[in-house]
Amino acid sequence: MRWIHARNFLLAGVLTTGFNSVRAKILDQALSEVVSVTSAYSSLASNGLSQNATRMLHLDFLMVKQKSVSRSSSLFLPEDPNELKVKEFRPLTLVEVEKLVELNNPSLKAASIQIEQERSKLRSAIASWYPSVDLTANGLPQYLMADSYRNPDYSTSPNTRSSQWKTDFTAKVKWNIVDPARVPQIASARDSFERSRETYLISLRDVRLQASIKFFELQRADQGVLVGKKSLKASLLSQKDANARFDAGLASKFETLEAKTQLARDNRLLKNALRDQEIARRSLAELINLPQNVIPIASTPLTPIGIWQTSLEESIVSAYSFREELDKYLLEISIDNSKANEALAAAQPVLSLVNTYNASRTQGQLNVSEPSEKDYSWTSTNTIGLTATWKIFDGGSAKSLYRLNKQRAREKEINFILERNKIRQQVEESYFSLIAAKDAVSSTRDEIIAQREVLRLARLRFNSGVSNQREVLENQRDLRQAEINYADAISSYNTSLAQLRRRTGLDQTMSCEEYNLSLPNQKDGKKRADKPLPSIINGLCEAVLSSL
Repeated sequence: MRWIHARNFLLAGVLTTGFNSVRAKILDQALSEVVSVTSAYSSLASNGLSQNATRMLHLDFLMVKQKSVSRSSSLFLPEDPNELKVKEFRPLTLVEVEKLVELNNPSLKAASIQIEQERSKLRSAIASWYPSVDLTANGLPQYLMADSYRNPDYSTSPNTRSSQWKTDFTAKVKWNIVDPARVPQIASARDSFERSRETYLISLRDVRLQASIKFFELQRADQGVLVGKKSLKASLLSQKDANARFDAGLASKFETLEAKTQLARDNRLLKNALRDQEIARRSLAELINLPQNVIPIASTPLTPIGIWQTSLEESIVSAYSFREELDKYLLEISIDNSKANEALAAAQPVLSLVNTYNASRTQGQLNVSEPSEKDYSWTSTNTIGLTATWKIFDGGSAKSLYRLNKQRAREKEINFILERNKIRQQVEESYFSLIAAKDAVSSTRDEIIAQREVLRLARLRFNSGVSNQREVLENQRDLRQAEINYADAISSYNTSLAQLRRRTGLDQTMSCEEYNLSLPNQKDGKKRADKPLPSIINGLCEAVLSSL
């Protein structure tokens, strides 16, 4: 017994010594770090830093240290202002913007990750068809050491000791032969996976539409800058003419002040246009997730991107068969029906095949005066059979959940009808907006041509002394507004056309270049031949192909 106690004390001493040595190393290392950090901050504090500033510096040090670890990932934030300075202006076309947004947009990446999540859930649900194997081990191995002492004045039994090694191993194989909830669970997981794919396609097409609209807004902002520069140039010319006439005694001071006022207005217009241009560039860069020191610019001018060749009725029918929103509601109806069957399966019996194997080995003896480690025993058992579980009464919980999911499925049916009506309304809105924008492109182009001639005549009248400076400035403002309206009309036309593409799934468009190739030569002055095209293109390509 003394030998046992001595062995226990020796083991405790070794463990305590090892723990103390490890703890001492840890404390020494931590103390050295604290000393180094404290000495660094004490030197900074001696240079005039307050205690609060030193504490803030310590926090900044920790933050920089943490950021330096994650700088290689996509989670870091810029710390140097030089990292945000523009180093590259990247010219992009509409096709390039649509490709970049598909590759770089963070929301699409998140949607693709959700697809993988639903795929993993589906694989987990399919795994219910396979048997499960559970391994359990009690002691690998475990050692039992015990001493039993009795008062010899009250008991004649001798003192006993125990010394035994024991290993216990159990393997259990279970396979649900009949499981009413298994098929509905797999069906629900499969429909959820399909729904995530539909959600990704919806997000992809929505993001492409957003990128197209942002690109058109950038082109519109660029056109606004050009209009502003032309207006400013015209105002400088008007001011120069007014000052020359004033110096010659042919104009009053009032006319020079009017010209100066118009120059200030056009200068403000140009600055606002430059502001809108920078905002449009930054908005497009954010959507396509460009590097923070790269700014996109439009490499093509603002022109109509094509001509819609499909009728309204054909567009609506195509939208019904194309839109994933309707398929998404059908999948949600199927998911709710599967969940209803799964809820009802909770009150149905489950039949399982179970095989259990147990093996146990002991070495040593228990409750003897002198235990011998040569004594051992080995036991193994194998049990196979069928087990059944059946919840006979659950208070109506299964039926209530069944009705709940069926009601949700009926709600999705109503939402399907609402979405169908919404799709038609969207197609009609885009189609009618396209027609209105087409008419606006033609009318504003004619307005620009007429207003340029009016401004030219007004300048001639002003230089001849027939009219005053106000007439020139008013015609100049009218021309500027006509050019802005023309740019707005083209931007609205392109936006409506992009919306029709997104909402119908059709790409039945023809570019103006293709339309021009099919037209006869205009140098002979003959009238263009009639083409069997929808009325929506009448005058559009003529307005675009004719230079302003």
